[in-house]
Amino acid sequence: MALRSVAQYQESLRDGREVYYRGERVDDVTAHPVLGLAVRHASIDYAMADEPATRDIATYVEASGERYSALFKPPQNAQDLLARTAVIEEATRQGRTLVTLVKEIGTDCLFGLRMVAQEMDAKLGTAYAARVEAMYRHCRDNDLAMAVAQTDVKGDRSLGPSGQAHRDYYVRIVEEREDGVVVRGAKVHTSVTPNVNELFVIPTRQLGEADADYAVAFAIPVNTPGVRLICSGYGAHRDSAYDYPISAQHKMMETLTVFDDVFVPNDRIFMKGEWQFAGPLARTFVEFHRYTAISYKLPLVDLLCGVAHQVTEYNGIERASHVRDKLTWLITYAETLRALTEHAAQKGTMHPAGLFVPNTMLVNMAKLHFAENLHRAMGIVQDLAGGLLVTGPAEADLRHPEIGRFVEHYLGGKGVDAVDRLRLLNLISDLTTTDFGGYQAVLAIHAEGSIEAEKITILREYDNARTKTYARWAAGIE
Repeated sequence: MALRSVAQYQESLRDGREVYYRGERVDDVTAHPVLGLAVRHASIDYAMADEPATRDIATYVEASGERYSALFKPPQNAQDLLARTAVIEEATRQGRTLVTLVKEIGTDCLFGLRMVAQEMDAKLGTAYAARVEAMYRHCRDNDLAMAVAQTDVKGDRSLGPSGQAHRDYYVRIVEEREDGVVVRGAKVHTSVTPNVNELFVIPTRQLGEADADYAVAFAIPVNTPGVRLICSGYGAHRDSAYDYPISAQHKMMETLTVFDDVFVPNDRIFMKGEWQFAGPLARTFVEFHRYTAISYKLPLVDLLCGVAHQVTEYNGIERASHVRDKLTWLITYAETLRALTEHAAQKGTMHPAGLFVPNTMLVNMAKLHFAENLHRAMGIVQDLAGGLLVTGPAEADLRHPEIGRFVEHYLGGKGVDAVDRLRLLNLISDLTTTDFGGYQAVLAIHAEGSIEAEKITILREYDNARTKTYARWAAGIE
């Protein structure tokens, strides 16, 4: 098949999967008023491959002449990584700062699995690399959408998996059969799960020998019996694209993903008890995924800059010195993120598994820079926009035959009428004050690993031996 149309993608989701939203079973995720919005948002990935304006960045051609989604292209050099950034950035831009993620995260996982499977095979004599390659070709050739379930519910975080009072706080193998295994447990924060085809499951942390049953990695179709998706109810349904220009048109669903004694066949298992490699697989996936993260953050920081500049002009304050200072900070914030993202690609290295990997330290520096400063950036934009972000009238008031004329008369700005000024303020409000803004703010802190995890990685990756040697030489220490 190689490339699917939007219609083919959406039809593939009508497969009897077990999905729940606010306590009710959803029979058809494509037709549901909330989950259907997430489906249509994710369809951007498929539409881009079919549109002349984006086809060249959204697809690539193999030596065989077959065309595939560009997100499946294994990076071979810095230019391939930058091309990956370009397609992720464009899809997120079309999503008005919300990433589509239905191919991005799955290919991050496949690339991480390829690297770790090769190491397992070499050191332990396993045969996982061939299975990973077969799964990669299955997903690429059928243009499948994928989710990754990594974060276990964890219970008492001071204890490891085998030390928990509740043994299923981490996903584990409960039965081994000749043809596969049965797993039980749950994962949280699983993005895009209701609207994908394949679900990848990998460990979330380093494990000890006592935790071998929890060292499991596999892929299964989302409609596999025993898989239950309990959707987050966070975020109200929006009808007006005028009042809510982002959240009325774009959504990404998160789930509590339950594995209620789910059977996984052997050819879909990529780790089964190899506890020594649970931590390396968790980290390898996350480092690829953080590069995806900093790529999809670029439209968000660009939009924060754009709305800040535009609203200061509409408010007539663009020449004030404190305003110019705030705008300069926003520009520096955005362009530093872009520079670090590009530099991470340029300073990447080739892994023995045949994948060009972005520079780990620079990726984490970029993610940390974004995460620690997003809340300040949002605050600056709110400061420049003013209180109408939360006190302004709605579209219904503007369109009302009696009171609409008052809204139009009183809420214009410098060189702009009330309709367009409110349109911009609604965008800023949706971006920074609504539950969508809260979603982005929490993602900055927790998604793709915590702020503390990024700091630990930076410290671990930094070549302090070089600088300590320099310091000793400068001090005259033999």
